[in-house]
Amino acid sequence: MWSDELTNKILATFPFLKETDPKIFEEFKNNAIFTSLKTGDHVFWEGDHCQNLALLVSGTVRVYKIGESGREITLYRIKKGEGCMLTVSCILSDGKFPAMAQIEQDTEALVISAGVFRGWVDRYPVWRGFVCSLLSLRLASIIMTVEEIAFRRMDKRIGEFLFDRYRKYGSALKITHQEIALELGSAREVVSRILKEFEQQGKIKQSRGMIQVCRPEGLKREGYETHK
Repeated sequence: MWSDELTNKILATFPFLKETDPKIFEEFKNNAIFTSLKTGDHVFWEGDHCQNLALLVSGTVRVYKIGESGREITLYRIKKGEGCMLTVSCILSDGKFPAMAQIEQDTEALVISAGVFRGWVDRYPVWRGFVCSLLSLRLASIIMTVEEIAFRRMDKRIGEFLFDRYRKYGSALKITHQEIALELGSAREVVSRILKEFEQQGKIKQSRGMIQVCRPEGLKREGYETHK
């Protein structure tokens, strides 16, 4: 039984549910299971059948791909108020999950079984609208990722990545060369070489597992001047 507090939290997180017929929302409440997931847990492995769809109430899930060489690249992140478009696609097409999905920050989610979700999409325009909004969001995100990899130099991408982290977390960034490489789909050796160049230029200082941003304006120019 959902409490009034949980109901209000869900409606605040997924505003489209406020617009549904009360009977549809009641059906949602009767079928969605509220659960918690811990950082580091895998939601899906590549090749899994998608038995459920998770709608995030809090936290972050990273969706990524691993190449034959073992290198990783982040495709997108699922955040509060979102669901995974690849999961939706797998459920509607009865296919297999083509990537990996891992909890990046402790997450609360509403879990809906694949069969129930398919039925809602078939019967209710509000759920078809939700699927279309996810598709639009993720298509734009993945196109941007492809553009980044195909057309932008790695030093520009690293400069932009570090500047974005600086704006969010401040000048002391707890991150390793390997983590940056996994995020951007590059090799650790390439990242290390470029960071060394940034350090020689006085833009950053490095220590074990830490990067200190010294000249954020230099990183901003590095990343954004050719990305307008």
